[in-house]
Amino acid sequence: MSVLTESSVAAKVKHTKCFIDGQWVPAESGKTFATVNPATEEVIAQVAEGDAADIDKAALAARRAFEGGDWPKMDARDRGKLMMRLADLIEEEIDSLAALESLDNGKPISESRHADLPLVIDCLRYYAGFADKIHGQTIPIRGNYLCYTRREPVGVAGQIIPWNFPMLMTAWKWGPALAAGCTIVMKPAEQTPLTCLRMAQLAAEAGFPKGVINVVPGFGPTAGSAVTKNPNIDKVAFTGEHRTAQIIMREAAESLKRLTFELGGKSPNVVFADADMDAAVRGAYVGLYLNQGQCCCAGSRLFVEERAHDEFLEKLTALTSNRRVGNPLDPQTEQGPQVDRAQFDKIMGFIDKGQEEGARCISGGKRVGDKGYFIEPTVFDGVTDDMTIAQHEIFGPVLSVLKFKDREEMIQRANNTYFGLAAAVWTSDIKKAHDYAARVRAGTIWVNCYDVFDAAAPFGGFKMSGHGRELGEEGLRAYLENKTVTIAL
Repeated sequence: MSVLTESSVAAKVKHTKCFIDGQWVPAESGKTFATVNPATEEVIAQVAEGDAADIDKAALAARRAFEGGDWPKMDARDRGKLMMRLADLIEEEIDSLAALESLDNGKPISESRHADLPLVIDCLRYYAGFADKIHGQTIPIRGNYLCYTRREPVGVAGQIIPWNFPMLMTAWKWGPALAAGCTIVMKPAEQTPLTCLRMAQLAAEAGFPKGVINVVPGFGPTAGSAVTKNPNIDKVAFTGEHRTAQIIMREAAESLKRLTFELGGKSPNVVFADADMDAAVRGAYVGLYLNQGQCCCAGSRLFVEERAHDEFLEKLTALTSNRRVGNPLDPQTEQGPQVDRAQFDKIMGFIDKGQEEGARCISGGKRVGDKGYFIEPTVFDGVTDDMTIAQHEIFGPVLSVLKFKDREEMIQRANNTYFGLAAAVWTSDIKKAHDYAARVRAGTIWVNCYDVFDAAAPFGGFKMSGHGRELGEEGLRAYLENKTVTIAL
Protein backbone atom coordinates (compact mmCIF):
# COMPACT_ATOMS: atom_id res chain seq x y z
CA MET A 1 0.00 0.00 0.00
CA SER A 2 1.52 3.30 -1.03
CA VAL A 3 1.85 6.22 1.37
CA LEU A 4 -1.02 8.65 0.96
CA THR A 5 -0.32 12.35 0.93
CA GLU A 6 -2.59 15.09 2.20
CA SER A 7 -2.88 16.64 -1.24
CA SER A 8 -4.17 13.39 -2.74
CA VAL A 9 -6.91 13.21 -0.11
CA ALA A 10 -7.87 16.88 0.11
CA ALA A 11 -9.15 16.77 -3.47
CA LYS A 12 -11.82 14.31 -2.31
CA VAL A 13 -13.39 16.77 0.16
CA LYS A 14 -16.47 17.57 -1.90
CA HIS A 15 -19.29 17.98 0.59
CA THR A 16 -19.19 20.75 3.16
CA LYS A 17 -22.78 22.06 3.20
CA CYS A 18 -25.88 20.86 5.03
CA PHE A 19 -27.68 17.93 3.42
CA ILE A 20 -31.40 18.64 3.82
CA ASP A 21 -34.32 17.14 1.89
CA GLY A 22 -31.97 15.62 -0.66
CA GLN A 23 -30.17 18.90 -1.41
CA TRP A 24 -26.83 20.45 -0.50
CA VAL A 25 -27.58 23.84 1.02
CA PRO A 26 -25.59 26.43 2.99
CA ALA A 27 -26.53 27.19 6.57
CA GLU A 28 -29.41 29.64 6.86
CA SER A 29 -27.08 32.06 8.66
CA GLY A 30 -24.40 31.75 5.98
CA LYS A 31 -21.87 30.88 8.68
CA THR A 32 -19.11 28.30 8.30
CA PHE A 33 -16.53 26.78 10.62
CA ALA A 34 -13.15 25.21 10.01
CA THR A 35 -12.48 21.51 10.28
CA VAL A 36 -8.79 21.05 11.08
CA ASN A 37 -6.24 18.36 10.31
CA PRO A 38 -5.04 17.36 13.80
CA ALA A 39 -1.72 16.09 12.43
CA THR A 40 -0.72 19.45 10.95
CA GLU A 41 -3.06 21.94 12.70
CA GLU A 42 -4.01 23.22 9.23
CA VAL A 43 -7.54 23.88 8.00
CA ILE A 44 -8.90 21.16 5.71
CA ALA A 45 -12.13 22.90 4.72
CA GLN A 46 -14.80 25.35 5.80
CA VAL A 47 -18.06 23.57 6.68
CA ALA A 48 -21.58 24.97 6.93
CA GLU A 49 -22.39 25.91 10.53
CA GLY A 50 -25.96 24.78 11.03
CA ASP A 51 -28.09 25.97 13.91
CA ALA A 52 -31.74 25.85 15.03
CA ALA A 53 -33.06 27.18 11.71
CA ASP A 54 -31.30 24.43 9.77
CA ILE A 55 -32.35 21.72 12.22
CA ASP A 56 -35.94 22.93 11.85
CA LYS A 57 -35.72 22.64 8.05
CA ALA A 58 -34.20 19.18 8.34
CA ALA A 59 -36.81 18.03 10.86
CA LEU A 60 -39.66 19.26 8.66
CA ALA A 61 -38.15 17.44 5.67
CA ALA A 62 -37.78 14.27 7.75
CA ARG A 63 -41.37 14.61 8.99
CA ARG A 64 -42.72 14.95 5.45
CA ALA A 65 -40.68 11.95 4.33
CA PHE A 66 -41.90 9.89 7.27
CA GLU A 67 -45.59 10.72 6.97
CA GLY A 68 -46.26 11.25 3.31
CA GLY A 69 -43.30 10.50 1.07
CA ASP A 70 -42.16 7.34 -0.65
CA TRP A 71 -40.47 5.99 2.48
CA PRO A 72 -43.56 4.87 4.47
CA LYS A 73 -45.07 3.29 1.34
CA MET A 74 -41.96 1.29 0.56
CA ASP A 75 -41.89 -2.44 1.20
CA ALA A 76 -39.61 -3.32 4.09
CA ARG A 77 -37.56 -5.59 1.86
CA ASP A 78 -36.95 -2.70 -0.52
CA ARG A 79 -35.72 -0.56 2.38
CA GLY A 80 -33.25 -3.33 3.06
CA LYS A 81 -32.13 -3.31 -0.57
CA LEU A 82 -31.38 0.42 -0.36
CA MET A 83 -29.30 -0.17 2.75
CA MET A 84 -27.41 -2.95 0.99
CA ARG A 85 -26.78 -0.60 -1.92
CA LEU A 86 -25.41 2.06 0.44
CA ALA A 87 -23.06 -0.53 1.97
CA ASP A 88 -21.93 -1.53 -1.53
CA LEU A 89 -21.17 2.09 -2.46
CA ILE A 90 -19.14 2.55 0.72
CA GLU A 91 -17.21 -0.61 -0.07
CA GLU A 92 -16.51 0.63 -3.60
CA GLU A 93 -14.73 3.70 -2.27
CA ILE A 94 -13.41 2.23 0.95
CA ASP A 95 -9.85 3.51 0.41
CA SER A 96 -10.80 7.14 -0.19
CA LEU A 97 -13.27 7.11 2.71
CA ALA A 98 -10.64 5.65 5.03
CA ALA A 99 -8.19 8.36 3.97
CA LEU A 100 -10.79 11.09 4.51
CA GLU A 101 -11.56 9.69 7.97
CA SER A 102 -7.88 9.71 8.90
CA LEU A 103 -7.37 13.20 7.52
CA ASP A 104 -10.25 14.68 9.54
CA ASN A 105 -9.96 12.58 12.72
CA GLY A 106 -6.24 11.75 12.91
CA LYS A 107 -6.59 8.01 13.38
CA PRO A 108 -4.07 5.79 11.56
CA ILE A 109 -5.08 4.85 8.04
CA SER A 110 -4.52 1.20 8.93
CA GLU A 111 -7.30 1.43 11.53
CA SER A 112 -9.65 3.41 9.30
CA ARG A 113 -9.22 1.05 6.37
CA HIS A 114 -9.02 -2.32 8.10
CA ALA A 115 -11.10 -1.84 11.27
CA ASP A 116 -13.57 1.04 11.05
CA LEU A 117 -14.74 0.76 7.45
CA PRO A 118 -15.31 -3.02 7.44
CA LEU A 119 -17.41 -2.60 10.61
CA VAL A 120 -19.37 0.23 8.95
CA ILE A 121 -20.21 -1.96 5.97
CA ASP A 122 -21.04 -4.96 8.13
CA CYS A 123 -23.35 -2.93 10.38
CA LEU A 124 -25.38 -1.57 7.46
CA ARG A 125 -25.68 -5.02 5.90
CA TYR A 126 -26.67 -6.58 9.21
CA TYR A 127 -29.55 -4.13 9.69
CA ALA A 128 -30.51 -4.32 6.03
CA GLY A 129 -31.25 -7.97 6.69
CA PHE A 130 -33.47 -7.01 9.62
CA ALA A 131 -35.67 -4.60 7.65
CA ASP A 132 -38.25 -7.23 6.62
CA LYS A 133 -38.06 -9.22 9.87
CA ILE A 134 -39.66 -6.71 12.23
CA HIS A 135 -43.05 -8.05 13.20
CA GLY A 136 -45.55 -8.29 16.02
CA GLN A 137 -47.42 -11.13 17.69
CA THR A 138 -50.93 -12.52 17.98
CA ILE A 139 -52.07 -12.64 21.60
CA PRO A 140 -54.77 -14.97 22.97
CA ILE A 141 -56.79 -12.58 25.15
CA ARG A 142 -60.08 -13.40 26.90
CA GLY A 143 -63.30 -13.07 24.92
CA ASN A 144 -64.22 -13.26 21.27
CA TYR A 145 -61.48 -10.98 19.99
CA LEU A 146 -58.49 -11.05 17.71
CA CYS A 147 -55.59 -9.26 19.40
CA TYR A 148 -52.27 -8.60 17.74
CA THR A 149 -49.35 -6.20 18.00
CA ARG A 150 -47.59 -4.13 15.37
CA ARG A 151 -44.04 -2.87 15.71
CA GLU A 152 -43.91 0.52 14.03
CA PRO A 153 -41.15 3.11 13.57
CA VAL A 154 -40.91 5.70 16.31
CA GLY A 155 -40.85 8.50 13.71
CA VAL A 156 -38.20 11.13 13.12
CA ALA A 157 -34.94 10.20 14.85
CA GLY A 158 -32.52 12.90 15.93
CA GLN A 159 -29.00 11.51 16.12
CA ILE A 160 -25.95 13.21 17.62
CA ILE A 161 -22.62 11.43 17.16
CA PRO A 162 -19.08 11.93 18.52
CA TRP A 163 -15.76 12.48 16.78
CA ASN A 164 -13.84 9.35 17.79
CA PHE A 165 -15.38 6.95 15.22
CA PRO A 166 -17.25 9.25 12.82
CA MET A 167 -18.28 6.77 10.13
CA LEU A 168 -18.82 3.86 12.48
CA MET A 169 -21.04 5.92 14.79
CA THR A 170 -23.00 7.06 11.74
CA ALA A 171 -23.58 3.43 10.76
CA TRP A 172 -24.52 2.42 14.31
CA LYS A 173 -27.20 5.13 14.28
CA TRP A 174 -28.43 4.88 10.69
CA GLY A 175 -28.59 1.08 10.56
CA PRO A 176 -31.38 0.38 13.08
CA ALA A 177 -33.24 3.62 12.36
CA LEU A 178 -33.48 2.94 8.63
CA ALA A 179 -34.32 -0.74 9.11
CA ALA A 180 -37.17 0.28 11.43
CA GLY A 181 -38.53 2.75 8.88
CA CYS A 182 -37.60 5.96 10.68
CA THR A 183 -36.29 9.12 9.04
CA ILE A 184 -33.17 10.85 10.32
CA VAL A 185 -31.79 14.24 11.34
CA MET A 186 -28.12 13.77 12.20
CA LYS A 187 -25.66 16.23 13.72
CA PRO A 188 -22.07 15.00 13.32
CA ALA A 189 -19.35 16.21 15.67
CA GLU A 190 -17.96 19.58 14.66
CA GLN A 191 -14.42 18.17 14.78
CA THR A 192 -15.13 15.46 12.17
CA PRO A 193 -18.05 16.21 9.83
CA LEU A 194 -16.55 15.23 6.47
CA THR A 195 -17.16 11.49 6.23
CA CYS A 196 -20.71 11.71 7.53
CA LEU A 197 -21.47 14.28 4.83
CA ARG A 198 -19.94 12.00 2.23
CA MET A 199 -22.11 9.12 3.46
CA ALA A 200 -25.18 11.31 3.00
CA GLN A 201 -24.25 11.79 -0.66
CA LEU A 202 -23.73 8.06 -1.08
CA ALA A 203 -27.17 7.45 0.44
CA ALA A 204 -28.66 9.75 -2.17
CA GLU A 205 -26.78 7.89 -4.91
CA ALA A 206 -28.08 4.60 -3.48
CA GLY A 207 -31.61 5.83 -4.05
CA PHE A 208 -32.89 6.84 -0.61
CA PRO A 209 -35.88 9.18 -1.04
CA LYS A 210 -35.31 12.84 -0.23
CA GLY A 211 -35.83 13.77 3.38
CA VAL A 212 -35.10 10.29 4.75
CA ILE A 213 -31.52 11.18 5.71
CA ASN A 214 -30.61 14.75 6.66
CA VAL A 215 -27.21 15.87 8.00
CA VAL A 216 -26.65 19.25 9.65
CA PRO A 217 -23.09 20.04 10.81
CA GLY A 218 -22.76 22.47 13.69
CA PHE A 219 -22.02 22.88 17.37
CA GLY A 220 -23.65 21.26 20.39
CA PRO A 221 -25.11 24.35 22.10
CA THR A 222 -26.80 25.46 18.86
CA ALA A 223 -27.45 22.62 16.39
CA GLY A 224 -27.29 19.84 18.99
CA SER A 225 -29.58 21.60 21.42
CA ALA A 226 -32.03 22.29 18.58
CA VAL A 227 -32.24 18.55 17.88
CA THR A 228 -33.28 17.84 21.46
CA LYS A 229 -35.88 20.62 21.54
CA ASN A 230 -37.41 20.35 18.07
CA PRO A 231 -41.09 19.24 18.24
CA ASN A 232 -40.86 17.39 14.92
CA ILE A 233 -38.19 15.04 16.28
CA ASP A 234 -39.63 12.06 18.17
CA LYS A 235 -36.50 10.40 19.51
CA VAL A 236 -32.89 11.36 20.23
CA ALA A 237 -29.94 8.98 20.15
CA PHE A 238 -26.72 10.44 21.53
CA THR A 239 -23.19 9.13 21.92
CA GLY A 240 -20.79 11.25 23.95
CA GLU A 241 -20.13 12.57 27.45
CA HIS A 242 -22.50 11.93 30.34
CA ARG A 243 -22.64 15.64 31.16
CA THR A 244 -24.01 16.37 27.70
CA ALA A 245 -26.53 13.56 28.13
CA GLN A 246 -27.75 15.22 31.32
CA ILE A 247 -28.37 18.44 29.37
CA ILE A 248 -30.21 16.50 26.65
CA MET A 249 -32.46 14.84 29.26
CA ARG A 250 -33.43 18.21 30.67
CA GLU A 251 -34.05 19.75 27.26
CA ALA A 252 -36.02 16.75 25.98
CA ALA A 253 -38.29 16.68 29.03
CA GLU A 254 -40.68 19.23 27.55
CA SER A 255 -41.65 16.94 24.67
CA LEU A 256 -40.93 13.60 26.45
CA LYS A 257 -38.79 12.42 23.55
CA ARG A 258 -37.57 8.83 23.56
CA LEU A 259 -33.89 8.84 24.52
CA THR A 260 -30.98 6.46 24.18
CA PHE A 261 -27.47 7.26 25.35
CA GLU A 262 -24.12 5.55 24.82
CA LEU A 263 -21.79 7.41 27.15
CA GLY A 264 -18.35 7.23 28.69
CA GLY A 265 -16.48 4.68 30.74
CA LYS A 266 -13.61 3.98 33.08
CA SER A 267 -13.39 0.32 32.25
CA PRO A 268 -11.57 -2.12 34.57
CA ASN A 269 -9.28 -4.54 32.75
CA VAL A 270 -8.22 -7.25 35.21
CA VAL A 271 -5.24 -9.58 34.76
CA PHE A 272 -4.86 -12.59 37.03
CA ALA A 273 -1.46 -14.23 37.48
CA ASP A 274 -2.74 -17.42 35.84
CA ALA A 275 -3.49 -15.65 32.57
CA ASP A 276 -1.65 -16.11 29.29
CA MET A 277 0.60 -13.15 30.00
CA ASP A 278 1.58 -12.36 26.42
CA ALA A 279 -2.06 -12.35 25.32
CA ALA A 280 -3.05 -10.21 28.30
CA VAL A 281 -0.30 -7.69 27.61
CA ARG A 282 -1.35 -7.43 23.97
CA GLY A 283 -5.00 -7.11 24.99
CA ALA A 284 -4.24 -4.34 27.49
CA TYR A 285 -2.14 -2.55 24.87
CA VAL A 286 -4.88 -2.62 22.24
CA GLY A 287 -7.62 -2.07 24.80
CA LEU A 288 -6.16 1.28 25.82
CA TYR A 289 -4.20 2.66 22.87
CA LEU A 290 -6.61 1.89 20.03
CA ASN A 291 -7.63 5.17 18.37
CA GLN A 292 -5.17 7.15 20.49
CA GLY A 293 -7.02 6.09 23.62
CA GLN A 294 -10.11 7.93 22.39
CA CYS A 295 -12.51 5.04 23.02
CA CYS A 296 -15.41 5.14 25.46
CA CYS A 297 -14.72 1.53 26.44
CA ALA A 298 -10.92 1.89 26.77
CA GLY A 299 -9.45 -0.34 29.48
CA SER A 300 -7.93 2.61 31.28
CA ARG A 301 -7.90 1.02 34.76
CA LEU A 302 -5.58 -1.97 34.47
CA PHE A 303 -5.68 -4.17 37.59
CA VAL A 304 -2.77 -6.63 37.68
CA GLU A 305 -2.42 -9.34 40.33
CA GLU A 306 0.57 -8.42 42.46
CA ARG A 307 2.67 -11.52 41.78
CA ALA A 308 2.41 -10.97 38.01
CA HIS A 309 2.89 -7.20 38.14
CA ASP A 310 6.60 -6.89 37.36
CA GLU A 311 6.59 -9.37 34.48
CA PHE A 312 3.48 -7.78 33.01
CA LEU A 313 4.83 -4.25 33.20
CA GLU A 314 8.13 -5.20 31.62
CA LYS A 315 6.34 -6.68 28.61
CA LEU A 316 3.85 -3.81 28.37
CA THR A 317 6.42 -1.01 28.47
CA ALA A 318 8.44 -2.78 25.78
CA LEU A 319 5.39 -2.57 23.52
CA THR A 320 4.50 1.04 24.31
CA SER A 321 8.06 2.32 23.93
CA ASN A 322 8.18 0.91 20.38
CA ARG A 323 4.75 2.20 19.31
CA ARG A 324 5.04 4.19 16.08
CA VAL A 325 3.52 7.66 16.51
CA GLY A 326 3.27 9.88 13.45
CA ASN A 327 1.51 10.81 10.23
CA PRO A 328 -1.89 9.06 10.26
CA LEU A 329 -1.83 8.74 6.46
CA ASP A 330 1.31 6.57 6.62
CA PRO A 331 0.29 2.88 6.68
CA GLN A 332 3.16 2.13 9.10
CA THR A 333 1.81 4.54 11.74
CA GLU A 334 0.26 2.92 14.81
CA GLN A 335 -0.82 6.07 16.65
CA GLY A 336 -1.89 9.41 15.23
CA PRO A 337 -2.68 12.73 16.92
CA GLN A 338 -5.46 13.47 19.36
CA VAL A 339 -8.49 14.92 17.61
CA ASP A 340 -7.99 18.62 18.46
CA ARG A 341 -6.22 21.13 20.68
CA ALA A 342 -8.85 20.96 23.44
CA GLN A 343 -8.48 17.19 23.73
CA PHE A 344 -4.67 17.44 23.63
CA ASP A 345 -4.62 20.00 26.43
CA LYS A 346 -7.06 17.98 28.53
CA ILE A 347 -4.96 14.83 28.28
CA MET A 348 -1.70 16.62 29.06
CA GLY A 349 -3.44 18.11 32.10
CA PHE A 350 -4.32 14.62 33.34
CA ILE A 351 -0.71 13.50 32.85
CA ASP A 352 0.49 16.43 34.94
CA LYS A 353 -2.13 15.63 37.59
CA GLY A 354 -1.06 12.00 37.79
CA GLN A 355 2.53 13.02 38.48
CA GLU A 356 1.46 15.64 41.02
CA GLU A 357 -0.57 13.05 42.95
CA GLY A 358 2.33 10.59 43.16
CA ALA A 359 1.77 8.08 40.37
CA ARG A 360 4.96 6.98 38.59
CA CYS A 361 5.08 7.74 34.88
CA ILE A 362 7.18 4.80 33.65
CA SER A 363 6.65 5.30 29.92
CA GLY A 364 5.75 8.28 27.73
CA GLY A 365 4.06 11.31 29.22
CA LYS A 366 5.28 13.91 26.74
CA ARG A 367 4.24 15.61 23.53
CA VAL A 368 5.63 14.21 20.29
CA GLY A 369 7.07 16.87 17.98
CA ASP A 370 6.08 20.53 17.94
CA LYS A 371 3.29 20.42 15.36
CA GLY A 372 0.08 18.44 15.56
CA TYR A 373 -1.63 17.04 18.64
CA PHE A 374 0.62 14.01 19.22
CA ILE A 375 1.13 12.49 22.69
CA GLU A 376 3.42 9.62 23.63
CA PRO A 377 1.67 6.42 24.75
CA THR A 378 1.83 6.79 28.51
CA VAL A 379 1.87 4.27 31.38
CA PHE A 380 1.43 5.19 35.04
CA ASP A 381 2.35 2.66 37.74
CA GLY A 382 1.71 2.94 41.47
CA VAL A 383 -1.79 4.30 40.85
CA THR A 384 -4.30 4.21 43.68
CA ASP A 385 -8.07 4.18 43.39
CA ASP A 386 -8.48 7.72 44.72
CA MET A 387 -6.15 9.37 42.18
CA THR A 388 -7.66 11.62 39.52
CA ILE A 389 -6.30 9.49 36.69
CA ALA A 390 -8.04 6.43 38.19
CA GLN A 391 -11.36 8.19 38.62
CA HIS A 392 -11.89 10.33 35.52
CA GLU A 393 -12.28 9.39 31.88
CA ILE A 394 -9.12 10.73 30.22
CA PHE A 395 -10.00 9.72 26.65
CA GLY A 396 -6.39 9.59 25.61
CA PRO A 397 -3.32 7.30 25.52
CA VAL A 398 -2.85 7.20 29.30
CA LEU A 399 -2.95 3.86 31.13
CA SER A 400 -3.24 3.53 34.93
CA VAL A 401 -1.83 0.32 36.44
CA LEU A 402 -3.17 -0.78 39.85
CA LYS A 403 -2.09 -3.82 41.87
CA PHE A 404 -4.42 -6.25 43.63
CA LYS A 405 -4.02 -9.33 45.85
CA ASP A 406 -7.53 -10.37 46.79
CA ARG A 407 -10.20 -11.29 44.23
CA GLU A 408 -13.12 -10.07 46.32
CA GLU A 409 -11.44 -6.73 46.93
CA MET A 410 -10.61 -6.43 43.22
CA ILE A 411 -14.24 -6.89 42.15
CA GLN A 412 -15.33 -4.25 44.63
CA ARG A 413 -12.68 -1.87 43.30
CA ALA A 414 -13.64 -2.64 39.68
CA ASN A 415 -17.20 -1.58 40.49
CA ASN A 416 -16.08 1.53 42.36
CA THR A 417 -16.99 3.96 39.58
CA TYR A 418 -20.12 5.71 38.41
CA PHE A 419 -19.45 4.33 34.93
CA GLY A 420 -20.32 0.84 33.71
CA LEU A 421 -19.70 0.55 29.99
CA ALA A 422 -17.20 -2.31 29.62
CA ALA A 423 -14.81 -4.53 31.54
CA ALA A 424 -12.41 -7.38 30.83
CA VAL A 425 -10.72 -10.24 32.65
CA TRP A 426 -7.71 -12.38 31.74
CA THR A 427 -7.45 -15.79 33.38
CA SER A 428 -7.10 -19.49 32.59
CA ASP A 429 -9.68 -20.31 35.30
CA ILE A 430 -13.15 -20.39 33.75
CA LYS A 431 -14.77 -20.17 37.20
CA LYS A 432 -12.99 -16.88 37.86
CA ALA A 433 -14.06 -15.63 34.44
CA HIS A 434 -17.74 -16.43 34.97
CA ASP A 435 -17.68 -14.99 38.49
CA TYR A 436 -16.18 -11.74 37.20
CA ALA A 437 -18.64 -11.55 34.29
CA ALA A 438 -21.58 -12.01 36.66
CA ARG A 439 -20.50 -9.56 39.35
CA VAL A 440 -18.91 -6.63 37.54
CA ARG A 441 -21.55 -4.07 36.61
CA ALA A 442 -20.88 -3.21 32.99
CA GLY A 443 -22.75 -3.61 29.72
CA THR A 444 -19.98 -5.60 28.00
CA ILE A 445 -17.57 -8.07 29.59
CA TRP A 446 -14.66 -9.40 27.55
CA VAL A 447 -12.94 -12.60 28.71
CA ASN A 448 -9.39 -13.17 27.44
CA CYS A 449 -9.97 -10.59 24.70
CA TYR A 450 -10.65 -6.87 24.32
CA ASP A 451 -12.44 -4.59 21.84
CA VAL A 452 -14.27 -7.43 20.11
CA PHE A 453 -17.25 -5.86 18.35
CA ASP A 454 -19.90 -7.32 16.08
CA ALA A 455 -23.05 -5.79 14.64
CA ALA A 456 -25.09 -8.61 16.19
CA ALA A 457 -23.83 -8.08 19.77
CA PRO A 458 -25.63 -5.38 21.84
CA PHE A 459 -23.44 -2.60 23.23
CA GLY A 460 -24.26 -0.08 25.95
CA GLY A 461 -23.74 0.78 29.58
CA PHE A 462 -24.84 0.40 33.16
CA LYS A 463 -25.05 3.34 35.57
CA MET A 464 -23.85 6.63 34.06
CA SER A 465 -22.56 4.93 30.92
CA GLY A 466 -25.91 5.16 29.23
CA HIS A 467 -29.51 4.14 28.58
CA GLY A 468 -30.54 1.44 26.13
CA ARG A 469 -28.39 -0.55 23.74
CA GLU A 470 -26.98 -0.18 20.26
CA LEU A 471 -26.32 -2.98 17.79
CA GLY A 472 -28.03 -6.35 17.59
CA GLU A 473 -31.77 -6.84 17.79
CA GLU A 474 -31.71 -4.77 20.99
CA GLY A 475 -30.56 -1.79 18.96
CA LEU A 476 -33.79 -1.83 16.93
CA ARG A 477 -36.00 -1.41 19.99
CA ALA A 478 -35.07 2.22 20.46
CA TYR A 479 -36.51 3.00 17.03
CA LEU A 480 -39.77 1.06 17.37
CA GLU A 481 -43.14 1.59 19.04
CA ASN A 482 -45.37 -1.34 19.98
CA LYS A 483 -49.03 -0.96 18.99
CA THR A 484 -51.80 -3.27 20.23
CA VAL A 485 -54.80 -3.90 17.93
CA THR A 486 -57.93 -5.60 19.30
CA ILE A 487 -60.78 -6.61 16.96
CA ALA A 488 -64.20 -7.86 18.01
CA LEU A 489 -65.14 -11.03 16.12
